[in-house]
Formats: sequence, C-alpha cells, structure tokens
Amino acid sequence: MLTAKLLEKYADVLLWGLTTSRPNPYEPGDTVLVQYDLAGLKLAEVLFAKLMARGINVVPRLTFTSRMELDFYQLANESQLSFIAPGTKELYENLHGAVHILAPDSLTHLSGIDPKRIAQTAIARKPFRDILVKREEAGQFGWTLCVCPTDEYARCAGLSKKEFTEQIIKACHLRAADPVKEWNRIFAEAMEIKNWLNGLAVVSYHVESAGVDLTVTPGEHRRFKGISGHNIPSFELFLSPDWRGTEGVYFADQPSYRSGNLVKGVRLEFKKGEVVDVKAEQGEEFVKKQVAMDNGSNKLGEFSLTDRRFSKIDKFMANTLFDENFGGEYGNCHVALGSSYSDTFDGDPAQLTEARKAELGFNDSALHWDLVNTENKRVTATLKGGGTLVVYENGQFTC
Repeated sequence: MLTAKLLEKYADVLLWGLTTSRPNPYEPGDTVLVQYDLAGLKLAEVLFAKLMARGINVVPRLTFTSRMELDFYQLANESQLSFIAPGTKELYENLHGAVHILAPDSLTHLSGIDPKRIAQTAIARKPFRDILVKREEAGQFGWTLCVCPTDEYARCAGLSKKEFTEQIIKACHLRAADPVKEWNRIFAEAMEIKNWLNGLAVVSYHVESAGVDLTVTPGEHRRFKGISGHNIPSFELFLSPDWRGTEGVYFADQPSYRSGNLVKGVRLEFKKGEVVDVKAEQGEEFVKKQVAMDNGSNKLGEFSLTDRRFSKIDKFMANTLFDENFGGEYGNCHVALGSSYSDTFDGDPAQLTEARKAELGFNDSALHWDLVNTENKRVTATLKGGGTLVVYENGQFTC
C-alpha cells in the first residue's frame, strides 16, 4: 500500500536517519547492514540501490520468518539457543551502519514460548550488541530503523491496513514535497528544546498523572538526546538516568507486544532504584519474568518525553517504534526497563569504562523494554540550589 513514489521518499528519509545518527560522514567503501523482514523487501530494494549509488558496501540480511523463529525456540537445545553464527563478531567489528526494516508476519507466535528461552538467546547475543555500542560511542557506527505496514500489524493494532499505513505516511512526512526538509526542521526545533533542558541544573524530575507518581534522578554528567536519526519516526527526547534515584509508581496505560505476548496496564513500583512490585491487567507473569531476566532488568535505563507538537501519531500501532513516539492529545512519557544509552553521557562516550558507567548509575542489561504512558501529565524539575520548574505539561515542553 506504499506506492513506488512513497517508497522512494521513505528510503530518502531512512538515509537521512542513517547519516544523521552518526557524527562522522559515511564514505565510499563503508559497510552498512540492511536487515529486513520479507514484507519489507520492496523498501529494502529501493534503499539498497540508493546506498550502492553512494559507494556503500551493503550487506542485506533477511530476518527469521515467524515460522523459523517459532521453530527455533521450540526445537533449539541449550547449545543452539546460545549459538552465534561464525563471522558475526568480524562483521559487527567492521560495520559502519545498519538499517532495520520491521515488517513481521506475526506478533504473537512466541506467546507459548518460555520467556527464559528467549532471554537466554538475548543474553548470548548481548556481547555483539555491545560491540556496536562501542563503535557508536567512537563515532564509527550509526543506525536507524523503520516499519512497513503488514496485515498482522494492522490486526494487532485494531486498525485497517489502510489506517495503519496512513499513520506511517503522516508520521514520516512522506506526502511532503521534500520529506527530508521536514525532518531537518523538526531536528532544528528539537535541538532548541534539548539545549534548554540540558542548560538546567536538575536534581530530579517528578512525573505526575492519574496513574504515575514517579521520581527520576538524571544523575551527573547527563544530557537529553533524541530526534537524532535513530528510528524513523522518532520524536522523543530522552536520557538514561541514574537508576539508583528512581522512586515511586509508574503506570503504562498503553498496551505493549513483546516476545509474542500482549501486556496491558503494567504498574511498576520502585524503591531505591529497583522494581519491588509488579502488577498488570494482562500478562502479569510475563512481565515479572522480564523484570527478573538479569541483574539490570529491574532498573531504569531510559526516561523519555514526547511533545505532541512534533508527533502526528494518534493511534496504537502495536509497535514500540511508533507507540513510544505517540503524540495524540497529551504526548507521552515512557520509561525503559533495562539497558541504558551511553550517548546521554555529556562527555565523550568512548571514554566511558564499564566501571565509570557503574559509578554514574548507567544501567546494564540484556533487556530494553519501553513502557508508555499517554495520560495528561505534569513533569516538574527540582533544581540544584532550590526551587522547582514545570518542564512538561499538557503534552508539550514548557520552554
């Protein structure tokens, strides 16, 4: 349902995201991974040609189909669950960029799989994800990802495929004469807000809504990031807080699909930075297993706010990329359990050792799970030296 013209524009926006996500320009001879689901093949083909025309070496990779993925987790023995294909380390150590095109043919096929089996594979793959993190910290790697419409996405979101596709078109500005120009405008406006936020000396943020009463401590040497080319679309401004300062209750009123499971109404209570109580209207046992995945999965890795003036997304999309960027009437706040983003360090992330990350309260985990609240909310900053400032209200930043 994306026409040839729209696919061309979509690929141009992905190129904008890929190049914007890396501080150093791409050069002929660089290597970029293009990973795609089968239903995303048409977009992958258009993007492949554009990258090749720039002299980029493209590594195309088709992901597991849902049948393959289900068979993998049903049939794999202990060794197979942790298997890493030969050459993976060498590939990751030499990648300069990656684009992921999400177009799954099923979101629920893993619902009967023990989450511990999925977690075992995620933990085995984490060292290779860490390679890319290190390369990104050094300015050698950039990435972006996007969504293509599928019948399954539309079904799980409760939309027609036409409605689902329209959300993508609106959110990515694909009907604009020059979508890249629109993204550059959004990038510039977001930079002004980030500069304002990063200029504040903040001790903590207090998030209040009908279901949320949460204090988040940004910690030392932090900066807000966002709208940086990572993810298309992306309108969130976020930081990775000092997990040790998280206190109170967070409620995700937006549903979430993860590992084939639909969860609704997740309520998390934090004390001294750790989740001490988990409740959910649906999928509670699954959430508890995710929280217990490893030593960092019960702690915060991200705190994020989306301004409704940026985002045109106003429907649940059954995909975290879109749902964490929900605009609607009141924007959204989301937190992520698990791994943190080292690029929210206000210095050179490449200089961050594991010991320094731990000292600053950057969380480490094989999990990174975004949970979204779309209620009307107020976010109040407590400032160093005394005083408070409302930084977000009625779905938008107050600057």
